[in-house]
Amino acid sequence: MPSAFRTRSRYASVRPLWQAARAWTASALVLAAGGPAQAQPDTAPATPGPIAPWVRPLERALAQAEASSGVRIGVHVRDLETGASASLHATEPWYLASSVKVPVAIAVLRGVERGDFTLDTPLTLRAADYVDGAGATNSRPVGAPLTVRYLLEQMIVYSDNTASDMLIGLVGIGTVNAVVQSLVPAGIGRITALADVRRHVYGVLTPQADHLSGPDFLALRQQQRLHGDAAARAALAHLLQLPERSLAPASLASAYETYYAGGLNSGRLDAYADLLEALVAGRALDARHTAYLLSVMERVKTGTQRIKAGLPAGARFAHKTGTQRARTCDSGLITVPHPARERRVLVVACTRGEPSTARSDRALRQVGIALCQSGLLSDGRSHEPRCPTLPSRSAGPGFPADAPAVRPPAAGGGAAPADGAVDDDA
Repeated sequence: MPSAFRTRSRYASVRPLWQAARAWTASALVLAAGGPAQAQPDTAPATPGPIAPWVRPLERALAQAEASSGVRIGVHVRDLETGASASLHATEPWYLASSVKVPVAIAVLRGVERGDFTLDTPLTLRAADYVDGAGATNSRPVGAPLTVRYLLEQMIVYSDNTASDMLIGLVGIGTVNAVVQSLVPAGIGRITALADVRRHVYGVLTPQADHLSGPDFLALRQQQRLHGDAAARAALAHLLQLPERSLAPASLASAYETYYAGGLNSGRLDAYADLLEALVAGRALDARHTAYLLSVMERVKTGTQRIKAGLPAGARFAHKTGTQRARTCDSGLITVPHPARERRVLVVACTRGEPSTARSDRALRQVGIALCQSGLLSDGRSHEPRCPTLPSRSAGPGFPADAPAVRPPAAGGGAAPADGAVDDDA
């Protein structure tokens, strides 16, 4: 098996022992970091059981997807029934982009549960709240009253950054990070507001970027989209009333890479799967708000050409996407109905280093197809005929390398729809 892979099989019979072992490991990490001592459990770590039959075929398919796409991919897949899992580069740190909006939503809904506010509580949109990114909130005028429900659904369904930062302002970024630490003690770095992402990136070019405001972010993004990175640099100097020669001699692309290296809004993919498992299992929210958040995540409109495009017809996907320069993610809960019981599987996947979002989307679509064909979603039947397929790159002259996945007519929808939504914090 390639060394890049880490495979864990945790069947129901050994699951309590495995959970005790993981708790012991988390305590050891706290001790190593200088945290408070905790008693070690009496139970020794369980011996891994037999590897589930879908694990190795899926790992091979993921390796092939990475090789054929030419895109660096990280993946963690977990069967919630047995605990068996397969991973590709999942223990490396990955930039999570707008995937961090799920813990923001959990923090907000915990506030609702405590009675601090309701989903119908209105928040007033301020000029300082604007952040560039997808969603309709930026079209609302200053002073508009927007309910918590509206903002939460804009944040998840359309990955609206302005909505996200308004909700972070409501609960506090410290609360968001405390939620993450309570659910996943290790493996996920510090989360920041979306406006602070911009300040950190532009801060690579000048420390004066701390003074950038909401309208400044919109102006910078417009210049970058219309005229490119050089125009954005010039606009940055103009907005801050600085000579352009005073900016650090770095490109905007390298500024983003420097920011990514700092570890903010990043984490291991298996750790993010732990957070999703806590949500699905009802350890993050009560039953009512768990069901509500998952239902909102099933309505996500961004990233339709990613994992979702590779899943079998009839599968539900409660997920959250993330997109930023040369970084994409798609993570969530796949639910496939079966006569005896539903099959529920977590998948967390990210790419990095590829400037083309279309190529990154294609790579994540291959992850979905590999998962569909592994047998995990179809009671052991590998190469399930309902799975979409990718057209061959050698299909003929002029064939688009990033063409959408093709669904057979029986899949009930023809070709997957084009992704017309602009995805989150690019």
